[in-house]
Amino acid sequence: MSEDRLLSPDVWRDFCRRLEAAGEIVTGFNAAANPLDRAEGYRYLTRLLRIALDMQLEHADPDFPSFYAASHETAKIGADNPDNIYMNATVSGTRSYRIRGRRSTVPILSFGTKANRYAIDGTMASTGELDAADMVFAPDGSFDIIVSREPAPGNWLPLAEDSSMLLVRQTFLDRTNEVPASVTIETVGGPAWPAPLSPDGLEAALERVTGFVAGTARTFVHWADDFREQQMNRLATVDQARFFRAGGDPTIFYLHGWWQLGPGEALRIDTRVPACSFWNFQLDNVWMESLDYRHHRIHANGHSARLNDDGTLTLIVAARDPGFGNWIDTAGHHQGTMLLRWTGATDHPVPETKVIRIDD
Repeated sequence: MSEDRLLSPDVWRDFCRRLEAAGEIVTGFNAAANPLDRAEGYRYLTRLLRIALDMQLEHADPDFPSFYAASHETAKIGADNPDNIYMNATVSGTRSYRIRGRRSTVPILSFGTKANRYAIDGTMASTGELDAADMVFAPDGSFDIIVSREPAPGNWLPLAEDSSMLLVRQTFLDRTNEVPASVTIETVGGPAWPAPLSPDGLEAALERVTGFVAGTARTFVHWADDFREQQMNRLATVDQARFFRAGGDPTIFYLHGWWQLGPGEALRIDTRVPACSFWNFQLDNVWMESLDYRHHRIHANGHSARLNDDGTLTLIVAARDPGFGNWIDTAGHHQGTMLLRWTGATDHPVPETKVIRIDD
């Protein structure tokens, strides 16, 4: 980049124009053409921008990786799990890394390396996976993991040539009482100090930022529209390939759908719960963001849900508690997406769903 271009307003103006164009993804989603969904759509873009700035600018150096959260209470992507803590770090297939930590009492802990191409084609291919069930821990729960292209003794997480992200998932049954794992990452044999921010590096980062915002928004608007067309008030998506291409956990079976209710209506969901290490159900908005789980009961899992006398599960999606089943609060919404996960399940039952009158 020339000094004249950097010192002119062009770099910033181009960034703002690309960001403005990404807004058309939100305004072009006809199913969300109402005040609440549109407002959340604009907020969604600001959230994606915050995530992208962390990912592509503040934590973008694979020689000096550090963890940030790409999904949390106020920034959400692709049906984020309310029972998860997500930890992301930027890595490179040309480097090796060491992860250190202590498990504490989190029930499910997993590590994955990804080839993050959300800004290009909406994919995030898995390039390596390691689950706590396959790891060796010290008596105090501490652990070391080597992350590298070449196999390493002990706990080893594979990298590939195009690996660009490391993702840690911590999954909880009872987040009030369970203690998260502590996890750090460092480069093995890397440089001593990071280089200063360069003009070319800044411009490339800003291009990646807007590419991520547009690519992520486009991917999940397309998913949501598909669910609306094919899975109206149903949970029956059984082809898992698209979910894994977008970075889904290979141990999870995902059942996505679209929910839509009129005044006085509720969605009743009945299912058998298979033998599994974890399950949960969550309600999302049209942008595939989990609804506000800080202030509403928008999800249930194997700890919080009550089973029926015969061991089956009944979930009731409604604006108010119907007094039976497990109430899932719509939190002021009348439509959106939804997701049921089976983790490590021996089989994958598809729930029965029915729109009912809440007073019935």
